[in-house]
Amino acid sequence: MKLGYNEIMITSMYFNDIKDFINLEIGIKRFQGNMERFHFNPIPLNKYSRKLFTNIETFHIYNEYDKIFDDGKIFKKIIWYKVEYWRYLFEKKQGNICKNIEYTKEDRKSYGNTIPSEVKSLGYECFDECKSLISINIPTSIKSFGDRCFSECISLKSINIPSSVSFIRYGCFSGCTSLTSINIPSSITKLGNCCFKECLSLKSINIPSSITKFGRRCFCGCGCEEELKKNERIPRNCFNK
Repeated sequence: MKLGYNEIMITSMYFNDIKDFINLEIGIKRFQGNMERFHFNPIPLNKYSRKLFTNIETFHIYNEYDKIFDDGKIFKKIIWYKVEYWRYLFEKKQGNICKNIEYTKEDRKSYGNTIPSEVKSLGYECFDECKSLISINIPTSIKSFGDRCFSECISLKSINIPSSVSFIRYGCFSGCTSLTSINIPSSITKLGNCCFKECLSLKSINIPSSITKFGRRCFCGCGCEEELKKNERIPRNCFNK
């Protein structure tokens, strides 16, 4: 099968270094001009490599410290690294796109307890000590919770964790003294240290077989501690004070 211009362009999108692009055009004459066909940068650029991608209109920013070029030819930016929700709103007004949006504690204080559907993760202590929070809807767009994300939410009674989440991190629900029920989906593979510590009202909790690692003190002081101790899969250090 003979590769054409479109096929080789698609293939070169997965190159990691500008040297790969240069070697392609030097080594195979009929693919000369491949970089000129790109209207976006498939890799981070510096001053040298920017000159080789001459027709870029959409600039992809892959890492926080990537070199950014505002040379009059760029019409839109696409940001791939994690940004706060407020930053996403700012970039949106500029016509730019953010792919990895985190809702932080500062965002929550500014925009409220309803998690926007665009958000991909909840930051460190995002809802920490949100004492008025009784229930919350977590969108399926959420992929991860930060450490102590819902800690000390003393009025929180129930919560549904979406199957898009795979890890309940350190202290995530610690001190949620009114939490009576929680459904852990089979997508969860790990419980972090102290994640349900001192959830005094939690009388029952499902432990799916998908969980392969239990953090230390993850059920310490939990209302269903005695029942959980009967589960041979759960290590004793999950209950140590």
